[in-house]
Amino acid sequence: MAWVILAVAVVTEIIWALSLKWAQVQQTFAAAAVPIGLSFVNMWLLSLAMKGISAGTAYAIWTGLGAVGVIIGGAILFGERVGTVQMLFMAMIVCGVVGTKLFAQS
Repeated sequence: MAWVILAVAVVTEIIWALSLKWAQVQQTFAAAAVPIGLSFVNMWLLSLAMKGISAGTAYAIWTGLGAVGVIIGGAILFGERVGTVQMLFMAMIVCGVVGTKLFAQS
């Protein structure tokens, strides 16, 4: 169950980071409140996942997949450019996350 919670935390992390950009574009109080609320949900989910997964493993997966997701989301939602070399390094992050999951002790 901890891995499912971590997956939800990763998605929440991606939405949180993209909501920061959205809040900057919208510049309204409501838009600014979204990332604040999501940050509480995000940290709570990560802490729940860490009950069943070591902190280092959970954090590495959360940040790695979060970073890749934000790059992809930024490209899709905001038209941000992603270069070939950047995609190569994103693939390396995903490989690291897969390795971290495969060899996790919990």
